[in-house]
Amino acid sequence: MVDSLSELVDHYTQTIGALPPAAVYDELLTVRSYANGLLTHAGHARPRTDLVVATGWLSHLLAVAACDMGEHAAARVWCSDAERRSVEARYPELAGWAALTKAMIAWYQGQPRQSATLSARGQSVAAQGTVVHAKLASQEMRSAAMAGDIDGMHRSRQRAVAAIAALPADVPTSGARSIALSDDPPYTATSLLYVGRYQEAVTATNRVIETIYRPEARQRGEHPSGYARSLLILGLAQAALGRLDESIAAGYAALSGQRPAWPPMVLADKLDKVLTQQHQGAPQTAEYHARYQEALSAPTRHQLLLPKSKEHG
Repeated sequence: MVDSLSELVDHYTQTIGALPPAAVYDELLTVRSYANGLLTHAGHARPRTDLVVATGWLSHLLAVAACDMGEHAAARVWCSDAERRSVEARYPELAGWAALTKAMIAWYQGQPRQSATLSARGQSVAAQGTVVHAKLASQEMRSAAMAGDIDGMHRSRQRAVAAIAALPADVPTSGARSIALSDDPPYTATSLLYVGRYQEAVTATNRVIETIYRPEARQRGEHPSGYARSLLILGLAQAALGRLDESIAAGYAALSGQRPAWPPMVLADKLDKVLTQQHQGAPQTAEYHARYQEALSAPTRHQLLLPKSKEHG
């Protein structure tokens, strides 16, 4: 039973980023209910710890799916459950991932200081040498950048560099518990954008797209949300440099994906506002606005599933 549940956890960890968020949420909720049933009947048997960890990972994946759906309250509920499982199983890495999800929600909601606090707290829980510790340091870096704390951004970047250097050679580079490795820590381009270093942001984003996303974009498309986010950061940086055509091209490419999710749509909205402010009369701006509205009103954006019960086990 534990082995079959672990296989399901591994499956969804690898595929959640490429599946429609609402559909995968419903599937995960079914598996999570199954896991809760196993826990209920396990009592204090020896395999219970493994069941608790697997159940916690499912709660983490539900939080990720809920975040992609824009269902922040549900995401936080599942994060809290993952944290409880982490304490029960004495498995701190799980709490680190929950902290990262909450930090990302705060960042996309425009609350960088709260995001930085959550990121720092997560780093104090998750050990150095884990993927989540490195991603939390990177998240703290872009949170500081959004808050205008340049010194804090540089300090967090140094921690992120050290954390990435401590990662094992076989670190996962795909799936929900992976890290995209490039010449820079994750979110470096975003951080540069927020501190006004626009040309550097363009260069860094292009490097990430060519190194990480171009090969998979031509093949399996395992990271459509990450690819779209990178394109939109590129579009925002190009817009800040006054390059309307390049900005529009990046925005259009980002909105051409088949997996709309809340984080990239936040950035797409930001690009729409920037273009409207800077190039209000340009036909390209009107065309992007229409494309953005079309993506925003797509049916998949409204087929959101909430928890079927307030009891999460």
